[in-house]
Amino acid sequence: DDRSGGCGGGGGGRDKGKKTGDGEGSKSAPLAPSVPPSQPQTTNSLSYGAGERITVLHVAEKPSIGQAIARGLCPSSDARSAGGRGLPVYEFTGPSFPKAPKASSCNHRVTSVAGHVFSVDFPQQYQSWDSVDPAELFRAPVQKKPCKGSVVKHLQDEARGVDFIVLWMDCDREGENINFEVLDCCMHLMTSGYGGGGVGGGGGSAHYDRVYRAHFSAINPSDIQKAYRALGKPDRCQSLSVDARQELDLKVGVAFSRFQTRYFQGRYGDLDSAVLSYGPCQTPTLGFCVQRHLEIETFKPEPYWVLDLGVLQRGKMCRALWDKGRSFNQNRVLGLVKTCRDAPGGCRAEVTSVVTKDKKQGRPTPMNTVALLKACSKALGIGPHAAMQTAERLYLSGYLSYPRTESTAYPKSFDVAEALREQSGDGRWGGYVRDLLGGGPNKPKGGIDMGDHPPITPCRSAGPHELTGDMARVYDLVTRHFIASVSHDAVWQSTRVSLEIEALGDQGHFTISGKKVRVVTVVAHYLSCLSIISSR
Repeated sequence: DDRSGGCGGGGGGRDKGKKTGDGEGSKSAPLAPSVPPSQPQTTNSLSYGAGERITVLHVAEKPSIGQAIARGLCPSSDARSAGGRGLPVYEFTGPSFPKAPKASSCNHRVTSVAGHVFSVDFPQQYQSWDSVDPAELFRAPVQKKPCKGSVVKHLQDEARGVDFIVLWMDCDREGENINFEVLDCCMHLMTSGYGGGGVGGGGGSAHYDRVYRAHFSAINPSDIQKAYRALGKPDRCQSLSVDARQELDLKVGVAFSRFQTRYFQGRYGDLDSAVLSYGPCQTPTLGFCVQRHLEIETFKPEPYWVLDLGVLQRGKMCRALWDKGRSFNQNRVLGLVKTCRDAPGGCRAEVTSVVTKDKKQGRPTPMNTVALLKACSKALGIGPHAAMQTAERLYLSGYLSYPRTESTAYPKSFDVAEALREQSGDGRWGGYVRDLLGGGPNKPKGGIDMGDHPPITPCRSAGPHELTGDMARVYDLVTRHFIASVSHDAVWQSTRVSLEIEALGDQGHFTISGKKVRVVTVVAHYLSCLSIISSR
């Protein structure tokens, strides 16, 4: 019984009662360790395939995710080529399938697509610029066309005769849309089931009961297995919302591109552009950039003056700030300087008050995508596009959780202590993390759980030389932020010294401010390290 774990032969065979059409029954494949099935099951009979061998096709959004899924379910799984299409297939026997726990064994195939399988476009009769008015495009039908025909063929080849399909796309709207693109290609090729008359019987819709969707936010083995044990269903509503957005983007983009291209070509005969494209998102964004650029270009700088007071204390010069701030009247400021110099007995400043207070520096809220991009730009000097690419590489390598999230609160199921333990051996912050675990992590600062993905966190430790360049800097930033988010607030001692130059009357008030850490926590360390990280 392969359900209890262990490794051995087996693989792509098909037992009695079903037709397959794949002809790979004699091929052997490695076995994966057992992953306990999840309960309860509501969308499929638990008796499906009882005593028989079943086949499950897993489809990921990218080849790298497919590899991680295969390694997470069976570390010894091997890849085979898929007809030269660049989409490897990993095959292994076991673990038992949570939705058919009574099957004698389970053959798994793990493959992927490469993003969207289909794109949306107008039918051929609307492709002509000359015969179709741009306004007519808003009423025109649209159709989906394969991005690459080879991907469709690949999915159909691998899905033929399988019992179950598990979709492992990114857990966002685009991922849900790709889920249904995959199903449109191959769901009708699933087996009809035991006694159902072979492949495809009953129509594709009858097979939806044996289609599942995995929800995951990281691709380390523990998260992969957790998602495998808690399979759900794909969300048709989210997929339809992407269909609507794609249709709007197409119609608005094409209609306005044709309209403005014709308009400007007719107005400017020497216009050096065949097409002036319009993007529903890009063009308004360009408008904001142009508006800000014009504001900068037309800005006329106006000089201003401030009165500085230098205070020499213990061999160090401190700058006292003028309470009046900036002045656009140069003669006024120079007059005050002359008054100081001409004062009888010289210019003397008297300390009028010293106020010392303790102030808390609150821990940061958990990091979402916007916070990540802002921190990378401000602290690391990495632009949003490059920062997102770096974060996605770290995610695909298993170092970070999924970087596209709107949530700023950890879900109740998130194991803070386990995530911290991953960092306890790091030479940079491991000692602090061990102390934090000993005293118990602090409750994260309140945020909002949007229900899409948890905030961005490190998934595993990375040694100081394991990552390089921007990947090391972004990982460092995210990890410090995570540790700070579950730490105790820092306490600063803030001191404000007020000084007065009597000769200047109400124009002679100055202030020196400073602060130092009184209760050291990683929050203060994280905030002070932002500038250190940026210099690396």
